[in-house]
Amino acid sequence: MTSETVSRCPVCDGTQVRDLLRIEQVPVYCNVLWPDQRQACTASRGALVLSYCVACAHLFNTAFDPHLTEYTPAYDNSLHYSELFNQYAEQLAARLVDRYALRGKCVVEIGCGKGDFLRLLCTQGNNRGFGFDRSFEPEREQETLRGNVTFFQDFYTEEYARRYQPDFVCFRHVLEHIQHSLDFLGTLRRSLGEREDAILYCEVPNALFTLKDMGIWDLIYEHCAYFSLNSLITAFNRAGFDVVAGDESFGGQFIWVEARPGIGRSEVTLAEQQTPEHIRQYVDAFADQYQANVQAWRERLVNMAREGRRAVVWGAGSKGVTFLNVLNDHAAGIRHVVDLNPHKQGRYVAGSGQQVVPPDFLCTSPATDVIVMNPLYLDEITAAVRAMGLDMRISNV
Repeated sequence: MTSETVSRCPVCDGTQVRDLLRIEQVPVYCNVLWPDQRQACTASRGALVLSYCVACAHLFNTAFDPHLTEYTPAYDNSLHYSELFNQYAEQLAARLVDRYALRGKCVVEIGCGKGDFLRLLCTQGNNRGFGFDRSFEPEREQETLRGNVTFFQDFYTEEYARRYQPDFVCFRHVLEHIQHSLDFLGTLRRSLGEREDAILYCEVPNALFTLKDMGIWDLIYEHCAYFSLNSLITAFNRAGFDVVAGDESFGGQFIWVEARPGIGRSEVTLAEQQTPEHIRQYVDAFADQYQANVQAWRERLVNMAREGRRAVVWGAGSKGVTFLNVLNDHAAGIRHVVDLNPHKQGRYVAGSGQQVVPPDFLCTSPATDVIVMNPLYLDEITAAVRAMGLDMRISNV
């Protein structure tokens, strides 16, 4: 069931906002892992109240408290240890370099993480790159340092914009972390002035994937906003950008827009399934479907334990951490999470406390089942497990 709230939509300022779902005791950080299990199990938690704007199809956490979040080098959501994701990122960088002739240009990435994508843009187009992220780790810079790239462990400001005068600004999986997204976009718009030749690229998780495809394990505290393509375009238009392109990507899990400083126009024609009218059909049933999905996994884990099977989760990112915390006691038999990222291995999952291990841990593990947290990686992970000579049951959420 949904209920009306008095909240205003942070994107369109609409008042017809409905509460869809409340989840208590959510780890504040899914992408911060801990050096010991005790610290992991006592990690900070918060409430997630998922609300929906009928007018623009935007979702957001009305219980979000920005004072609980502070991004440090301990925050790591890099996906670049997957060959599948690397192919996606390389193809995206190549498309942007070709489409906007990004060769010998000044490129800025806001929220650059560990710098992987910015390096791709700079090496493919021989560009000068400037990356900004409070979670950047200078000691990891030398691991894959290529191209003319400079990193700042800082927020991007108008002062930086005036100093570097970027031709291209990108921010991928950043906007969903910002409570006041219009303020952020407005600052970017002012920093670019009348430079109509400047291009912005923004990519965020797709709210439609959460609602329609039940991508429920992506509901995390760090994400205070969940954009549909319509609400993302609306945000850019209201901030004074002209949106020149936009669509879904990465198997429908992401959406993106490309924009220029302008007067708030959009050249994008939404597909029917991306319109607020179409998305609305998934909203009323969402809470019941969420609970049914969670209950089905509870029963599945109980049955696995009854049969003497032992499972590991593959993926110590947002999906894996959410899965383990939502299922809570039912996931007590899952003691390890496999992840390719060596910087996560040996650490512990926030809230539920499982240890993160490398893939070759499975060679000596009594585990019989692998639960893959992202179906897009199922083939890649299955191939890795079979290459180790293991005959484990492999399934995805």
